[in-house]
Amino acid sequence: MSNHLKQQSSPYLLQHAGNPVDWYPWCEEAFEKAKKEDKPVFLSIGYSTCHWCHVMAHESFENSRIAEILNRFFISIKVDREERPDIDSVYMTFCQAFTGNGGWPMSIFMTAEQKPFFAGTYFPPESHYGMMGFRELLLKITGVWQNDRENLLQTAETLVANINRNNSTVYHYTGDNLPEHAAEIFARTFDKINGGFGTAPKFPTPHNLIFLMLYSRLRQDENAMEQACVTLEKMRRGGIFDHIGYGFSRYSTDDKFLVPHFEKMLYDNALLILAYAAAYKASGNHLFLDTAEKTAAYIFREMTGAEGEFYSAQDADSEGEEGGFYVWDYDEICNVLGKKKGKDFCDYFGVSREGNFEGKNIPNLLAQHVVSDRFIEETETLYHYRNSRARLHLDDKILTSWNSLMICALSILYRVTGKGQYLDAAKKAGIYIERNLVRDGIIYVSRRNGKLSVKGFLEDYAYYALAQLFLYDVTAEEGFLKRAEKICGEMETQFADEKNGGYFLYGNLNDSLVSRPKETYDGALPSGNSILAYCLVRLSQITGKEIYKERAKKQLAFLSAEASRNPAGYCMFLIALMVHEEPPEHITVVLSGEEGRGGIWCSLPLYSDIKIYDGETEEYRLLNGKTTYYVCRNFVCLPPSGSYCPDLK
Repeated sequence: MSNHLKQQSSPYLLQHAGNPVDWYPWCEEAFEKAKKEDKPVFLSIGYSTCHWCHVMAHESFENSRIAEILNRFFISIKVDREERPDIDSVYMTFCQAFTGNGGWPMSIFMTAEQKPFFAGTYFPPESHYGMMGFRELLLKITGVWQNDRENLLQTAETLVANINRNNSTVYHYTGDNLPEHAAEIFARTFDKINGGFGTAPKFPTPHNLIFLMLYSRLRQDENAMEQACVTLEKMRRGGIFDHIGYGFSRYSTDDKFLVPHFEKMLYDNALLILAYAAAYKASGNHLFLDTAEKTAAYIFREMTGAEGEFYSAQDADSEGEEGGFYVWDYDEICNVLGKKKGKDFCDYFGVSREGNFEGKNIPNLLAQHVVSDRFIEETETLYHYRNSRARLHLDDKILTSWNSLMICALSILYRVTGKGQYLDAAKKAGIYIERNLVRDGIIYVSRRNGKLSVKGFLEDYAYYALAQLFLYDVTAEEGFLKRAEKICGEMETQFADEKNGGYFLYGNLNDSLVSRPKETYDGALPSGNSILAYCLVRLSQITGKEIYKERAKKQLAFLSAEASRNPAGYCMFLIALMVHEEPPEHITVVLSGEEGRGGIWCSLPLYSDIKIYDGETEEYRLLNGKTTYYVCRNFVCLPPSGSYCPDLK
C-alpha cells in the first residue's frame, strides 16, 4: 500500500510512504479535502533520524486499527521539519503554548483553515501509566468535533490570536551589559566537575561556548574561558564523541557526557568544528585541534557527496535498536583485536565486562589523564568491523543552511591550520550550493535526487550569506563579498519587518501560514535573525557602507530587546554585538615569496581581519624585501613591521 507521499523526495516523508495511514504532504489538496469532507486535520511533524518519531511510526502509523480511524475521521499530513522550518516553528509555538513543552514527533490537530485546537508530541498507541493513548485521543477528538465543535473552534481562534498578539515587538535598544549578564548566568549554571551547564540532558550548543571564548578575550575574563575549555574537553573525552568513527552525537542524556542520544547531525558537527578550532587558537591545547580535525575527517568520510555537498544526518537507530551500532561487548573487542591488544584498548577506553550502558559499553576517555593516538590502528580496525555489523540510515538530503555552516567551519579550520584541503572543501561546497540550490537569485531549502524542495527561509539566506563572508575572509576574493551583499539585499526585500524591526522566518515568496513568526532565540542552531545581525555588522566593517551600518544598528537594537529577558539564550546575537562594539584588528600581509599563505594564516589571531597579498601593491610595500605586516587596531594604524606583534590588551 502507498499513500500521497510516494512521489516526495524527503527521506522522512518516504519513510512513511508505505504506511496504512493515507498521508498527504503539506499541500492545498489536503486542506481542500478536509474542508470538503468536513474533517479535522492531523498534522505530524518530525525528521528522518528522530528516534521517537520512529517509535510512534511503528506503534501507531503502521497500526492498521489506528490507521483506519485516521483515514475515516481525519485528513493526515506529514511534514519534514528540516525542509519546512516555517511550519515547524509556527506549530511548535502552539504546542509549547498548549502543553508547556515541545519536541518531536509533534502532533497537531487543527481545522481546514490551519488553526490548531489540540497539540502534543509522542503518544503511545494505547493508554497506560496515566498517559492517554493515541487511539483513545483520536476517538475523543472525533467525538468533540462531531458533537461540540464550537469549543474546539473557540480554542483555535484564541490560540491563534494570542500567538499573533505576541509577534509585534517594536525595536529599541534596551541598554548595555547584556554580554555581562549572559556570562553571569553561565557562571551560575556551570558544572565544574563534568563540564557543561545545568543538569542532564546536556546539549553542546557550541555558539554558547564561542560566545564565552570571545567574551573572555574582550573582557579579560579567565573564568569564561575555563568554562568553555572544560566543557569542550569533557565532551571530547566522553561518549558524546565517537571514539571509533569520530564526530559528535546530538546531545548527552547524562551529566558526564558519557551516554549520548546517538544521532549525528551535520549542523552540530559544523558548529563544534568552529568551537574546537577557536578553542585551540585561544588556548594552544592540541587536543582541541585534534578534535576539530577528526570531526572534519568524519564529515569527509561519511557525510560528503560526490560533488562536495554535505548530507544532513545519521540515525540513532540500527536494526530497531537505539545506539546499537555504537556500543560494544568487552569480548567482542578482544576477538577483533586479539586478547592482548583488545585488553589494552578496553582498559584505555573504559570498556569493561560489566559495561557502562545497559550491559554494553560506550568507549570513552573520561578516566584518562592523557589523550593520545596510541590506538589509532586498532581504532581503524574496529571502525571497519563496526561498519560490517550493521548500517545506519543516512538522511542524504542537502540543506542549504547546514551546508553553509560547514563551509564556515572548514574556512575557520583552514585559518587555524593553514591546510588547503579545508579551504578546497569549503569552496567546493559553495559551488555546489550556487549551482544546485540557487535559481535566479532565489535560494531553496534543500535538494535530493535532483529535486528542489521549497523556496528558502530567513535562515537559508542568513547562513549562506555568512558562508560567503567566511570565504571572503580567507580568500579576499571580491566575488564572495559581492554575493554576501546581494543575499543580504534579498533578505531585506523578502523578510524585513520595516514597522516593528527584525526579520520574519518566512518571506513574501513563501506560503502564508496562520502566524508569521520572527525567530530570535538561539537554540540548537543560532537564529536567522542573530546570524543576519552578525552578517550586517561584518558588512558594515568590511565595506564601510552606511546602509549596512544603519541596518546593523537597527537589527542589534531589535535583538537587544528580545535578549533582555534571557541574554544567555541569545549568544550569537551577543557575539555580533561585541564584534560591533569592539571591531577586530585589521592585518594586511605582503608576502615576499618566501612564505606560503597557509603558514601565515595559522600564525595570526582568529579575531582579526586579514588580507594577504602575494607581493607588493601600490598601497602596501615590502619592508627590506621581507614579508611585511601592516596592523591597524583600536582605530590606530601601526608602522609596517617584519613580524606580527599581538595585541596584549
